Amino acid sequence: QVQLVESGGGLVQAGGSLRLSCAASGRTFDSYAMGWFRQAPGKEREFVAAITLSGDYTYYADSLKGRFTISRDNAKNTVYLQMNSLKPEDTAVFYCALKQRVGGLKSRYAYDYWGQGTQVTVSS
Repeated sequence: QVQLVESGGGLVQAGGSLRLSCAASGRTFDSYAMGWFRQAPGKEREFVAAITLSGDYTYYADSLKGRFTISRDNAKNTVYLQMNSLKPEDTAVFYCALKQRVGGLKSRYAYDYWGQGTQVTVSS
């Protein structure tokens, strides 16, 4: 029903910036929110940020707030993640996810659809 495709990942030096995009297709018009998660080697997938699709509510992991910014363009069914002041420990596969129902946004288990991921590598 829903397909998500991430793009914008790549290699960047510490202190640099990247802007990730997530394009959604299918039945997204009645969905609640979209979010970004990341997964580093040997680590569990962790919450990064989320945004509701019918309002301006945004949510961030406490440790990332101030460096990362989530935004959306509903006309394009696209969500973005602007990442600034990147650190080597930010290196991970970043995943876009869609949540259909109202509810908590910070658990990976709350989301219904996932993209394939895009690699972000931050060199020192």
